[in-house]
Amino acid sequence: MLEPMLMLAQDAGGGLRLRELFLQSFDLFTILLVLGSVVAVAVIARCVIEVRAGAILPEASERQIRGLIRDGRIDELRGWAAKDGAFVSKVVHAALSVPGQKPAMREAAELCASEQCARLFRKIDLLSVIGNLGPLLGLAGTVWGMIIAFAALGEAGGQASPAALSSGIAKALFHTLLGLMLAVPALTFYGVYRNVVDRLCNRAMALSAELVELLPAGDSASRKPD
Repeated sequence: MLEPMLMLAQDAGGGLRLRELFLQSFDLFTILLVLGSVVAVAVIARCVIEVRAGAILPEASERQIRGLIRDGRIDELRGWAAKDGAFVSKVVHAALSVPGQKPAMREAAELCASEQCARLFRKIDLLSVIGNLGPLLGLAGTVWGMIIAFAALGEAGGQASPAALSSGIAKALFHTLLGLMLAVPALTFYGVYRNVVDRLCNRAMALSAELVELLPAGDSASRKPD
């Protein structure tokens, strides 16, 4: 995430050698920011793969559940839903696992659906954490760099050249730049995928409630109709 943005900034900076400045400013704060960038890219890639309608609400799972309910093959549905990883399959399996009447089945289904929604939101929560910590780490690195720069200036008796002083300040401020370059994409993707997860959860819960209502209640859930 940081490397392409560094290249763009270098091209736009009119000869400013940001890559060299990055290497000169390399310290613990830089390492943490780079690691945060790597983690953010991994989380975004996982979201692209897993947080989508095709993975959470596959049409094949819905068709299979409706077909088994229509045919009265509830025992087969119970075993199949236990193995399928779709949102609706897990909710239906939770409802079938509770003996009793419809209120108990609905309660078990709602609890399972809530757990599935919480699990989906946890997939993207790390982006929010990284996005909020990025500027703080960058600011901490800047403060640390400024302390070092002015300490060096004090040791030189205040006789440091403007070029050396400006170079030290630039190195310090570079940490703030890295923090912002990490935070902006992470928080942007977090906002986008939070809306995606919210929309998918609403669709999944509505569909799950519809399928649970189709299930037979009580002892009839374990028998095929005559």
